[in-house]
Amino acid sequence: MLDTCLAVQLKRAASLLIEDMDRLLEVLKRRAFEHKLTPTIGRSHGIHAEPVTFGLKLAFAFAEFERCRARLIAAQEEIATCAISGAVGTFANVDPRVEAYVADKLGLKIEPISTQVIPRDRHAMFFATLGVVASSIERLATEIRHLQRTEVLEVEEYFSPGQKGSSAMPHKRNPVLTENLTGLARMVRAYVTPALENVALWHERDISHSSVERYIGPDATVTLDFALARLSGVIDKLVVYPERMQKNLDRMGGLVHSQRVLLALTQAGAAREDAYRMVQRNAMRVWESDGRLSLLELLKNDPEVAALIPAEQLEESFDLGYHLKHVDTVFERVFGR
Repeated sequence: MLDTCLAVQLKRAASLLIEDMDRLLEVLKRRAFEHKLTPTIGRSHGIHAEPVTFGLKLAFAFAEFERCRARLIAAQEEIATCAISGAVGTFANVDPRVEAYVADKLGLKIEPISTQVIPRDRHAMFFATLGVVASSIERLATEIRHLQRTEVLEVEEYFSPGQKGSSAMPHKRNPVLTENLTGLARMVRAYVTPALENVALWHERDISHSSVERYIGPDATVTLDFALARLSGVIDKLVVYPERMQKNLDRMGGLVHSQRVLLALTQAGAAREDAYRMVQRNAMRVWESDGRLSLLELLKNDPEVAALIPAEQLEESFDLGYHLKHVDTVFERVFGR
């Protein structure tokens, strides 16, 4: 019966987490459409890659948390089972109809076969799902923390009047909420391993799992509930700096358009290795100048490049809008029409 009570509690906790997720999804969708066409730099390995939009970043998070919501629903379904089957699961001293009656009254399914306890692989899956949700929270929190760095400063956590960033340095505006979310995510994930180890009980039961579940049940669910609510608040009030995004896009002298020039050269008849060499030798000069040189101007003055692509076509290869032409398609895939 204790297992059945635990199932009720975890089912209820999952319902609250799903409600938290719905609020987060609502905020992410609103902010994604707000910045659907706000251009920013995409980064791979932390280095400037090609242009994206900030709305796409938020749409990516929306899709991720929509998957998390589906996983929570599945985990809730899996954990919500009832077992009242006697000392070793044979119903020797209790009629199966008692189990069916209780399950119906509590809104649970009947556990098809149990020992003295409900199989703990169900609980392991439940807590593993919480761990995955926590990792998604940390991924988005880490994105915001990186974008708030002074040398980047494309977004910033809301900083209220009179708030202190540092007791020693009055100028500081630290990403304390997303740092906190990173720590909370680590705690939720820490509860996954004990849940996995609880699966291997002796024979028809021992109680090695019960002391663990008394801790991880309330702690993991309450912590994740708080984290989801906090992340919703962060996204809702997130300060976005489109001008700084554009400035960062422009700061490396057009290097973000190098792939399009590479493709234009191959379409003009150059072998790919030759095209790569032509673009890279000019791109490295821009890189080493810290963006003070212009890739477009260097390419225009490169005889080998100019012999294949006229200046007007080169200029077309530096059109920012080219990279954003399928944003609507991506948004329709994520949010529907």
